[in-house]
Amino acid sequence: MVYDLIIIGAGPAGLSAAIYASKYKLNTLVIGEELGGTATHAYKVENYPGFKSISGIDLMNRFREQVKDLVNIKNKEVIKLEKEDNFIITTKENIYKSRTVIVAAGTKRKALNIKGENEFLGNGISYCATCDVAFFKDKVVGVVGGNDAAAMSALLLAEYAKKVFIIYRKEKIRAEPLRISQLEKNKKIIIINNTNVIAVNGNKMMSSVTLDREFNNSKELALDGLFIEIGSVPSTALTKPLGIELDEQGYIIVDSAQKTNIGGFYAAGDITTNSNKFWQIITAASEGAVAAHSVYEFLKNNN
Repeated sequence: MVYDLIIIGAGPAGLSAAIYASKYKLNTLVIGEELGGTATHAYKVENYPGFKSISGIDLMNRFREQVKDLVNIKNKEVIKLEKEDNFIITTKENIYKSRTVIVAAGTKRKALNIKGENEFLGNGISYCATCDVAFFKDKVVGVVGGNDAAAMSALLLAEYAKKVFIIYRKEKIRAEPLRISQLEKNKKIIIINNTNVIAVNGNKMMSSVTLDREFNNSKELALDGLFIEIGSVPSTALTKPLGIELDEQGYIIVDSAQKTNIGGFYAAGDITTNSNKFWQIITAASEGAVAAHSVYEFLKNNN
């Protein structure tokens, strides 16, 4: 069977594209490694219309509930993407064919690439506060980063942990003003600026980190856990064999219709240049909707 559309990615962009594709009566398949995408990691979402405050998990569960009865969803990892007469999408279990593709694979978290980071992954090191916060009740933890995600992770951790250190390499964290105000008011949170973590130490579990400058007269800071929030990189490795054009930072170049340089191939969400590094659920969802409409127009114009 050849699908009209296969959507790679099951986050806000991919699921929104699936909703619109169903309205256009397109035979659609969604393949996503993580249902809900990284949006499920959001502690609180307070800027999505219709919800004053909702967790990322709950919001994406609502997306999935709406989509599951409209199109087929496969919770699988795509390992290869090719183009012959049709697009060929390969998972470990199956090979699928489609006339068009929307890639909405989002981004992956950046690593610090320091000594001990891989060794203590899952044993103190985490890239997802929402996923692992419960393991650090009454512990002392650190968050590396100065963006809004780092601020939100620190605020969440402060509800469970005894103390939270934010360690940031620049002079001042760059989170939204509201988050900065919340951090400053929280007595459990201590911000260490102009500082880098250069190593993670411990035995079976991490017990401390090494800093590149002294804090309280020591370069070693005792921590039970370290959450890394230093940004993301686009998940575009699959698209390279097709010759999809990327910008200098590796994001897929798309026009206002979410179209790439390859006919029938579209992209949506955090993976695209249209995101303008403004990674929001609402903008990803809107790009998914536009991409699905563009697919419909493409198929209509190409019989």
